Amino acid sequence: MKIKVMSLKGAEVREIEVADSVFDYPYKEHLIHLAVKSYLAAKRAGTHKTKGRGEVRGSGKKLWRQKGTGRARMGSIRSPIWRKGGTVHGPQPRSYRDKLSVREKKNALKSALSRKLADEQITVVESLDLDSP
Repeated sequence: MKIKVMSLKGAEVREIEVADSVFDYPYKEHLIHLAVKSYLAAKRAGTHKTKGRGEVRGSGKKLWRQKGTGRARMGSIRSPIWRKGGTVHGPQPRSYRDKLSVREKKNALKSALSRKLADEQITVVESLDLDSP
């Protein structure tokens, strides 16, 4: 398969031969979807966190005796049902990475490159040397 090499002025200079194994690969939308999803998931920070009852500031003393007060049994002021208490099943730091195999990554890239070439969206430039900026 051949691709045109262009100069900076837009004139065709020559043609180069490219590998058919890369640029003649069938378009697989699902692979590209997985690659993009994996890339975006890896960018997520995953640093959100809430404190549980063991991490919240406060005493561990039993508030009142178990029996004889007429009130409910209560062991800690930092119980989740109390104001300023800990959070039950709150978010914890974690990684959102979705690992792709090496073969999946390569095939997704080949699929995207072959599709771009078929849509004539790839331009090869001979040189990027400029006289002045």
